[in-house]
Amino acid sequence: MVRTQVQLTEEQAARLKRLAQEEGVSQAELVRRAVERFLQEEANGGFAERARRALAAVGRFASGEKDVSQAHDRYLEEAFGGLR
Repeated sequence: MVRTQVQLTEEQAARLKRLAQEEGVSQAELVRRAVERFLQEEANGGFAERARRALAAVGRFASGEKDVSQAHDRYLEEAFGGLR
């Protein structure tokens, strides 16, 4: 491993410390995970590629519901509510 130094805001440092304690890992481990996730995303095209893929999906699926444009929040809550 290579030792490096990173400067964080007070708030970032506090949040990182809390999360590390909650997960039972070191702060360095969380930073390594974050860096790896960032590098993987960039290798896969980054935000621009995700946006392109999302826009390519627009209009390709039909729910059969007539009120999705008005009730989308309710449908999302029903679909993903249990993931919290």
